[in-house]
Amino acid sequence: MRKSALFIAICLIGGTIATIVVAEIIAAPQQRIVGPPPDNLPAESVFIEREQASPVAGWFIAGRPNHPGILLLHGIRADRRSMLGRAYFLYEAGYSVLLIDMQAHGETPGSYITFGYRESYDVHAALRYLRARLPDQPLGIVGVSLGGAAVLLGEKPVNADALVLEAVYSALDQAVQNRLTIRLGEVGRLLAPLLLWQVEPRLGIAVESLSPVSSISALTAPIMIVAGTEDKRTRPDETEKLFSLAPEPKQLYWVQGARHEDLHQYQPQEYEHKVLAFFDKYLRPTVDE
Repeated sequence: MRKSALFIAICLIGGTIATIVVAEIIAAPQQRIVGPPPDNLPAESVFIEREQASPVAGWFIAGRPNHPGILLLHGIRADRRSMLGRAYFLYEAGYSVLLIDMQAHGETPGSYITFGYRESYDVHAALRYLRARLPDQPLGIVGVSLGGAAVLLGEKPVNADALVLEAVYSALDQAVQNRLTIRLGEVGRLLAPLLLWQVEPRLGIAVESLSPVSSISALTAPIMIVAGTEDKRTRPDETEKLFSLAPEPKQLYWVQGARHEDLHQYQPQEYEHKVLAFFDKYLRPTVDE
């Protein structure tokens, strides 16, 4: 009996220590040198001011006159370079494009990744910058995973005119449980609470505040939600719930066979056709040929 109790105690202590280490790794900054923009895009390096924080690093690509702008937001542990594929086709369609490194990623400083909460400040700063560069033009956003969560979280809704949100988690507690279950099976489900209890003391943000599904109804812009049919990190039923709570007008685009991955890279022609059709419909660029 004593041996069994000791074994259980050791397992609990070991599991707690392991989840503390995992939590540190998951939220650790992913800063790196991004370098200059690629030669085959007429991009300029920009640094966007944030209130009480270091500037947001990014690239701005000026499109055709009288065309809208698109803000591109990368996923977790990535940087603006992961959005270059999207930047190319949007620029070729005439749109101006702004790619940024969100806080604690790439060349933008930050103490911890906050799963979209503090990253939302970067979204607001980037939109202010785009509105100054493109006065009187509508603005759209493509947010991937963390980038999509950053659009939905924070203290106030984003001031954009059309939104494409890809593979966005519904709530942090569900996202953690999904990922641990994928790696550890049912044991992962048991460890999820040990990981989640660290969020508020470590990040200063309540777990309940990290719930895109609770905030999507506050948006006023047209929304396209994009997801892979085989995504196990953000399951299809979570995407369906997110979509059901989104205000009209809205579209749901399933990428058949895709998992939690780069959906543009997985199905480029279809993705580009659908996203351009969505932006052309709701941003209505006036072409000055």
